Amino acid sequence: MPRRFFRRLNFDRHAVARQWYMRPFERILHEPRIWSTRRRSIVPGIGVGLFCAWIPVPGHSIIAALVALALRVNIPVAVLATLITNPVTMGPFYYAAYRVGAAILEMRTRANVDIPADSVTEMMGIWQPFLLGCFILGSATAAVGYFSLNLIWRLSVSGYVRARRRRAAREAGAGPDGGGQRDQRG
Repeated sequence: MPRRFFRRLNFDRHAVARQWYMRPFERILHEPRIWSTRRRSIVPGIGVGLFCAWIPVPGHSIIAALVALALRVNIPVAVLATLITNPVTMGPFYYAAYRVGAAILEMRTRANVDIPADSVTEMMGIWQPFLLGCFILGSATAAVGYFSLNLIWRLSVSGYVRARRRRAAREAGAGPDGGGQRDQRG
């Protein structure tokens, strides 16, 4: 089931490689592992994408694509996994990162963090817990996503294999005459 799902998300790698802005990467983009729909490529791609989603700079998708390219994992999955941070979820995610970082650094959290355009001093007080929280929550989210998808994938495959073995045993046990007797030729 997971492999069929991820095959639907797969891009035509040849069409992507033909784009004018991808010409510098043309040789690299023909690497089969970065487009593969196998567990060993998809599961780490999810981890890369979920970690990169917590990086507090614009361009999560580009960062995830470059990291996935460097690690030779599925690029489309890594890019799609970064979409957990969007304009709706970004505020609560980054506030939670700030709170986690402040708790670990044992800093007093501010109830209301105003960042005026002309004040850098306000930012100086929150950047350390914020970045630490982003790193910790990014690592935790990536680990949970990686191990959850790996477990779901393995359970799905083992269920499929069990069903196939039962079906093969039923077909072998039925025999050509349907009487359930096996052919005892030597």
